[in-house]
Amino acid sequence: MMFSTKASQQLLRSSASLAVRSSKQQYAAAVGTTSSRSMTILSKQSGEEYKKQNYSSRMKETGRPVSPHVTIYAFPAVALSSITNRVTGVCLSLGAAGLGLVEIVGGSGMSASLMSEIGAMGPMIAMPAKFAVAFTGTYHYLGALRHLAWDEKPELLVNEEVYKSSLVLFGASTAISAGIALM
Repeated sequence: MMFSTKASQQLLRSSASLAVRSSKQQYAAAVGTTSSRSMTILSKQSGEEYKKQNYSSRMKETGRPVSPHVTIYAFPAVALSSITNRVTGVCLSLGAAGLGLVEIVGGSGMSASLMSEIGAMGPMIAMPAKFAVAFTGTYHYLGALRHLAWDEKPELLVNEEVYKSSLVLFGASTAISAGIALM
């Protein structure tokens, strides 16, 4: 005997609903309650008081901990590597736009004289400035090479290998940038 599509859909729905109802009843019997969950009913006055309290004070009253915040969360090296790659890309774009603007506003050769002035300010200013520019370019370039390798060989995209390559990327970029800053 063949069922029509509509009849078979109704049969499936009713059996699924029966299975869900049965599992809820089994859970309630195991827990020893007739309802699956109790509700908290707030009066209008207690609802207004609840709205006035902030999250931290409500958690302190209940004794539950406040959820962790980004400031105490330890990002994995892979996440930091991704964020650093994006930030260095933005810095390179802003730096290039800034140098272009200096050339447009100040005239030809103004950006070169600006860099010479920064270099003449002494090692306390020049070294960190050179390191910042070198790190930004080096990190972003090496990160791009890493992504090209992943595009060519997707089998390198294994969590452990990505973690190791992130640490190597940070270390190599820092070492190369320090070498450039010391020139």
